[in-house]
Amino acid sequence: MMPTLYAARLGLSRGLAEFRQSMASWDQAFNIVAAIAFTTVLVFQRDSRVEDSTVSLAGATLPSMLGMMVALGGLIGVASVLAVHREDGTLLRAKAVPHGMTGYVVGRLVQTSLDTAVTLAIILIPGLFVVAELRQAGLGGWLNFLWVVVLGLLATLPWGAVAGAVAKPQAVFGLLLLPSMGLIAISGIFYPIYAMPGWVQGIAQIFPIYWLGLGTRAALLPDGAAVAEIGQSWRHLETLGVLGVWAIVGLAVAPAVLRRMARRESGSAMEERRQQALQRVA
Repeated sequence: MMPTLYAARLGLSRGLAEFRQSMASWDQAFNIVAAIAFTTVLVFQRDSRVEDSTVSLAGATLPSMLGMMVALGGLIGVASVLAVHREDGTLLRAKAVPHGMTGYVVGRLVQTSLDTAVTLAIILIPGLFVVAELRQAGLGGWLNFLWVVVLGLLATLPWGAVAGAVAKPQAVFGLLLLPSMGLIAISGIFYPIYAMPGWVQGIAQIFPIYWLGLGTRAALLPDGAAVAEIGQSWRHLETLGVLGVWAIVGLAVAPAVLRRMARRESGSAMEERRQQALQRVA
């Protein structure tokens, strides 16, 4: 078996094993609490209607939240774990093994993708009982939802890896979370984007979060709900194009950045970071 293929196979096994371990962690308890909170919000929104449409506010919000979860899972999920593994020596051990970085990256992608899928399910399952529009999506709608999620992960996972590789481990979470919250606020996730100034709409449309929210709404909502979107259209081709560009560029940039980061990892560098962390605590 080719060494790279063997390393990828080991990475797949490792990703599955770490995913099973994560199912018993407190992270899943947090996801359940978040799902309860989101479902409560949807209950209060289900009797309100989006302006000029027959879609409930809950019906517009839930698909948007699913798109948001894909973006956050792809960006923050990989970056935060990569930062931890730079600190605890996991990355250094992977580097010391032939083709170990290939297996490591595959493992991270597998675990993050599965973690994101579970997070979506935890929010989506109770949402199906609250939001009538989702129960009417049909097979075609769910297939469209699937390709949006897959492409959304491809568009965000590489950039999460880049952030985890270039940022200081102790700063990576804040580096991604704060800008992500800002983009969520202007991307029509919780509030219709057409009500925002034109220049704000332009900024939002540069980044994947807006297009993931639009793509999931387009997949799961009836056609009439498009009246609340920019241009009163779901813009399927634009969604495919923008997410595709982010995915292609990210997949081209991330391997080079990760290789550079791996070359710079050493026992002395890890010890230096550990000493700096101890000084901050002291």
